[in-house]
Amino acid sequence: MSTMNRRRCAQWLLLSAATLAMSGCASLLDREPVRVNVVGVEPLRGEGLEARLALKVRIVNPNDAAITYDGLSVSLDVRGQHFASGVSNERGEVPRFGEALITVPVSVSALSLVRQALDAARGGSPRIDYVLKGRLAGTALGSVGFSSSGELELPAQWARP
Repeated sequence: MSTMNRRRCAQWLLLSAATLAMSGCASLLDREPVRVNVVGVEPLRGEGLEARLALKVRIVNPNDAAITYDGLSVSLDVRGQHFASGVSNERGEVPRFGEALITVPVSVSALSLVRQALDAARGGSPRIDYVLKGRLAGTALGSVGFSSSGELELPAQWARP
């Protein structure tokens, strides 16, 4: 076989391998997004002007492959404004067509607490609309981002002025 034919054969094999690899990656990316719901909020001991909450989130995996994660970060907006954020170094797996419950400690600024207390004092409801954004880190695909919205109720001692 001549050098030209070997080179052409090698190029063809390389192109075929690249095509197969890309089609395999495309099938991995054809996943439904995870669904995340806030299922609980509990007060934690804070320091100074900082309040702490244990934010409990349920992650639902609607895909036929498990999601292995090594860390979680979240940001919680309330009534259109940033309220809390936090991270967890928890490791685990959300099974295929399954769910996992993760507790993430989050920090709440004093300004956010004052704003929510003033709303409650003006007759606002302790039930508030939220938007939760975050990501599961360390998955086979790098990370899995999520966003969800809903309504939650702040702990009773925060709802009273």
